[in-house]
Amino acid sequence: METVTITSEMVLLLGIIGVALVLFAFEWVAADVVALGLMITLILTGLLPTEQAFAGFGSDTVFTLMGLFILTAALLRTGVVARTGRTLLRYTGESSQRLLIVVMVAVAIMSALMSNTASTAFFVPIVLGLAGRLRVGAGRLLMPLAFASILASSITLVSTSTNIVISGLLVRNGLAPLSMFELTPVGIPIAIAGVLYMFFIGQRLLPDRTAVDDLAEMGNRLYITEVIVLPNSPLIGKTLTEAGLGHDLDITVLRIIFRDPPAADRYSVTPTARRLTPRQGRHLRAGDILQVEGEREALLNSKATMGLELREDLQKNTPEVEPESLQLVEVLILPRSPLIGETLTRHRFRERYGIQVLAIYRHGETLQRKLSQVPLQVGDVLLLQGEREQLRTLPTLEEQELFHVLNAVHEEAYQWNKAPIAVATFVAALAAVGLNLLALPVAVLLAVLVIFLTRCISVEEAYRRVEWRALVLIGSMLALGVAMEQTGTAMYLADQIVRWSANADPRWLLTAFFVLAVVLTQPMSNQASAIVVVPIALQTATQLDLNPRTFAMMIAIAASTSYLTPLEPSCLMVYGPGNYRFADFLKVGSLLTLVVYGIAILLVPYFWPL
Repeated sequence: METVTITSEMVLLLGIIGVALVLFAFEWVAADVVALGLMITLILTGLLPTEQAFAGFGSDTVFTLMGLFILTAALLRTGVVARTGRTLLRYTGESSQRLLIVVMVAVAIMSALMSNTASTAFFVPIVLGLAGRLRVGAGRLLMPLAFASILASSITLVSTSTNIVISGLLVRNGLAPLSMFELTPVGIPIAIAGVLYMFFIGQRLLPDRTAVDDLAEMGNRLYITEVIVLPNSPLIGKTLTEAGLGHDLDITVLRIIFRDPPAADRYSVTPTARRLTPRQGRHLRAGDILQVEGEREALLNSKATMGLELREDLQKNTPEVEPESLQLVEVLILPRSPLIGETLTRHRFRERYGIQVLAIYRHGETLQRKLSQVPLQVGDVLLLQGEREQLRTLPTLEEQELFHVLNAVHEEAYQWNKAPIAVATFVAALAAVGLNLLALPVAVLLAVLVIFLTRCISVEEAYRRVEWRALVLIGSMLALGVAMEQTGTAMYLADQIVRWSANADPRWLLTAFFVLAVVLTQPMSNQASAIVVVPIALQTATQLDLNPRTFAMMIAIAASTSYLTPLEPSCLMVYGPGNYRFADFLKVGSLLTLVVYGIAILLVPYFWPL
């Protein structure tokens, strides 16, 4: 093999990489800012032309990630994620550990048959919702989820496009292509061992920076409110057991307020109304008022699914008020608020501010009175609804220490009727990729187009849910991979490893190529890493009269061992939501990389003898 001589460009690039690694490790500035600075430095030093540096932002990786973010948002908006989460919750109960193992196994199985990035995209919002429901930090669950999806990359040929690239390189060098299940004897033990490692060791190495009671994440609070059974509700005539409010919407009925005979007015509670502790055998009637407890989204979506209406919302629903002009806001009662000790009725809340209270959250307490008669306390969270013009007074009310505005609620009601379209589109995209009908980026973007045309989600909301920082990070780092190829740095590193280990035991040479592929797959894409390393490994094996297929299989496994940094697309999808740092991936991923290496170095030479 021709000797590669080190150049000043290589020295400069290696120095820049060293500085970037230090900045990534200590996180004095955000990771995406470091990556952006790295790309600009490559341009200013002349190591990479401008057009090639910015080409990463137009790469298939960036557009695939963006498309998956949008598809996931559509699954959220149509309620698919919520229903899947409730289904998982039935099997896991209230145990976060049971949830962790079920999710890791599910995503590993899914990733063995399709893109690991797509399977991660599907499960991330589910895990986020369930983490809030179980009151555990999402950071404890998201990295194991991403790693489980990557661990399945060596089970089948279609688990990752890297395997397909390596199969093509084998054919180009006169060898038989990879079969569908050729890697399976090694891939399955790696997946099992990796999942067990994350369950028993990995998750315990993760710092939990997610504050479970973070006031910015109020969507998982259990609010108490009153809902009315509308005349067209499918619940009429059913018992509470048959209604399945807890089963289908995670709503708990605390009390029933009903009239006998029913009042003729607009569902107001009359003096003859009676309040009952809910009995599962009691039949529901139009006009019944139920005091219920549930998460914000469940309460807001009760109308579309069960024919229920928030009582305050119904009273506000007059012809002169356009639904589009209404907005939801969550506020926190402050220690010196004049609302403390007051009820909504006594304070004349709606009359004073033109804003209505839809629900109240009080930590750890079940309210026994009507909402309008509940004396407010410090720490109560109110879910408010009002017209946009009225809500502009909130900053003034906040200055008066009436309450503290937590956040505006941008979520709209689930579009349940669009759920079949969203699911069919997602599945069709994955099927097209699995059957080799379309490349993953094309299939994903085609699915996004269908999602937009069928209005499963608005374009505005879809773009709001895209993790733009993750896209900036990966787009900038792709420039580093190109620079390593352009300057010959990747080839130089490969040449040095071959020269250091050429006379050693063949297993040490396999180890050297494993390490090289793992190192290069961090800044470069998995496919680019394989394209650089595989031809060198095949040539080296041929010159030393060793089995070249053994080296190709080892590199196929190593190129998917992307646990040391969050630059793998699956890791990028959890990097922000999990509130992780670069060092977290190095700490947890280094041991997992050793586990994968240990299994590979034992089994690869066994199934493909040297």
